[in-house]
Amino acid sequence: MADLSLLLLLLFPSIFLLHSLYRRLRFRLPPGPRPWPVVGNLCQVKPVQFRCFAEWAGSYGPIMSVWFGSTLNVVVSNSELAKEVLKEKDQQLAGRHRSRSTAKFSRDGQDLIWADYGPHYVKVRKFCTVELFSPKRLEALRPVREDEVTAMVESIYRDCVYPVNSGKSLVLKKYIYAVAFNNITRLSFGKRFVNSKGITDKQGHELNEIFEKEFDFDSSFMIVAEHIPWLRWMFPIDEKKFVELEARRDRFTREIMEEHTLARRKSGGAPKQHFFDALVTLKDQYDLSEDTIIGLLWDMLVAGIDTIAISVEWAMAELIKNPRVQRKAREELDRVIGTQRIMNEPDLSNLPYLQSIVKESLRLHPPTPLMLPHQPNENVKIGGYDIPAGSVVHVNVWTIGRDPQVWENTTEFRPERYVEEDVDMKGHDFRLLPFGAGRRVCPGSQLGVNLVTSMIGHLLHHFEWAPPKGVSGKEIDMEETPGLVTYMRTPLEAVATPRLPEFLYKRTAADL
Repeated sequence: MADLSLLLLLLFPSIFLLHSLYRRLRFRLPPGPRPWPVVGNLCQVKPVQFRCFAEWAGSYGPIMSVWFGSTLNVVVSNSELAKEVLKEKDQQLAGRHRSRSTAKFSRDGQDLIWADYGPHYVKVRKFCTVELFSPKRLEALRPVREDEVTAMVESIYRDCVYPVNSGKSLVLKKYIYAVAFNNITRLSFGKRFVNSKGITDKQGHELNEIFEKEFDFDSSFMIVAEHIPWLRWMFPIDEKKFVELEARRDRFTREIMEEHTLARRKSGGAPKQHFFDALVTLKDQYDLSEDTIIGLLWDMLVAGIDTIAISVEWAMAELIKNPRVQRKAREELDRVIGTQRIMNEPDLSNLPYLQSIVKESLRLHPPTPLMLPHQPNENVKIGGYDIPAGSVVHVNVWTIGRDPQVWENTTEFRPERYVEEDVDMKGHDFRLLPFGAGRRVCPGSQLGVNLVTSMIGHLLHHFEWAPPKGVSGKEIDMEETPGLVTYMRTPLEAVATPRLPEFLYKRTAADL
C-alpha cells in the first residue's frame, strides 16, 4: 500500500509536467514569468494580483502567460488587446471560467454573471436589459435612490454636528456602505432591512451573514487546490456547509417571495417596480427557473453593493487629496443647484465636471481591476499568440487606465481630461473599462453610474471635506485590499463641515 501511494504521488506531478510541456510545444503562448514545477507561478504572485500583473507586464509585455498550477492564465494590459478580446474576438472569448465555489453558488452558471455563453445567457441577459434595467424602471425607482442618499446626508450631518464629535473625523465607509446596501436591497426586494435609527432587522442580519459565509469559502488552501487538480483530494469542498448555505439562501428568498405574494393580494395585484416583482411576475414569459431567479437576485446584491461603495470611497479619497478639484466641483454645484435646494438625479446632466470626477476616479480605481475571467470556447489568437480553449483570459483594467501610451500624467487625478476629450466608459472606448465591454458588459452600468454620481454630488454639495487633524492629503493610504473587488486597505477617514442651510439635511423618505 505504501509503495502504491508513493507511485501515485510521483505519477500525478509527472503527468502534469508532461501535459504542460505538450501545451507549450504545441502552442505559441505569450511570454511570461518562468513557472515552477507543479505550482506554476502561484508562489510568485503577490496578494494584490492586478498590481503584480502590471509589474510583470513591464517585463514581458502587454500580453503574458501566468500559470496557476496547471491552469494557463493570459493577462492583457493595453487597450488594443482589450479591444481584440472584448470586441473583435468577443464571441470566441465570451465563456466564463468558474471556480468550484462560484460553480456551487451560481448552481453551475444558472445566473447571469457566471453563466456560460449560450441560449441561457442570451435569454437572461435580454430579461435584465429589457425588464430590470430599462430606463422606465430605473426612473420609477429614482425616489428610492434619492431617499437613501439623503438618508446618508442626514446621518453624516447628525454625527458631525454632535458637540462631542466637533472637529473629529468620520469613517466614510460606514455611511457609504449603508447607502449601497439599503439601495440595492430595496431595489431588489422592495423593502428596507434597516430602520430610521440604523437598526438592522432579523432579515437584514440573515442577509449579511449569508454574504459573510459565501466569502469564507475562498481560503488560500482552496485556491491552491483549485489550480492543482491532483491536490484536490487533500482540500475537498465542505459539501455540508455548501448545502447549509444554499438552504439558508433559498429560505431567505422564499420568505421574501411569500411576503411579496401576500402584498400583491392585498393590493389587488398592482405591479411594483422593484426587481423581485419583475422576476416573479415575468418568470413564465421568460421561462426563468427558480435557480435563475435566486441567482439573479444574488448577482445584483453581490455585484451591486460592493462596487458602489468601493467607487464612492475611492472618489472621496481623491477629492480630499486634491482640494483644487473639490473646490471646482463645489463651484459647479453651487452654480447649477444653488444653496437653497438639494441635488436630484435629473440635475446630473447639467454637471459635466462632477461626471468627469466619476470617470477619473474609475480610471484610477476600477472596483473590479481584473475583469471577471473570460474563457475561450475554442483555440483563438490574441496579439498573434495562441490562446488554447479552456484557458483563462483576464483584462487588467487597472493597468489600461494607467497606460502612458494613451493617458498623459497617468497617476494625476485630473477630471479636466474628460472635458478636453469625451471618453465613453460603458464599453465603447477601450481605454476606460470599469463596466467591461462586449457581450459581457455589465447590464446595470447606468444604475451604478447614477447612484455613484449622486452620492458624490450630495457629499460635495452638503459638506466640505478635509483630512483628519494632523494628517495631510498626501498621507492618505491609497493601497488596496487583495481580492476580486478592491476596497481601500485603510478605510477613509475625513472631517466633514456642513455648508448649506440646516433644513436641507433632512431625509426625503420614499416608499414604493
